Amino acid sequence: MKERISATIDEGTSKKIEKLIKEKKYRNKSHFIEDAINKLLGEKR
Repeated sequence: MKERISATIDEGTSKKIEKLIKEKKYRNKSHFIEDAINKLLGEKR
């Protein structure tokens, strides 16, 4: 089950994430954030 969260980030960071999404590396911002958190926690999917 997924849980909805909210976060505020710098505009520049948001633009970098959007670029990765456009390059098809991530489906959306949620996918990016979940992957980043898992990497930070040392978990692999």
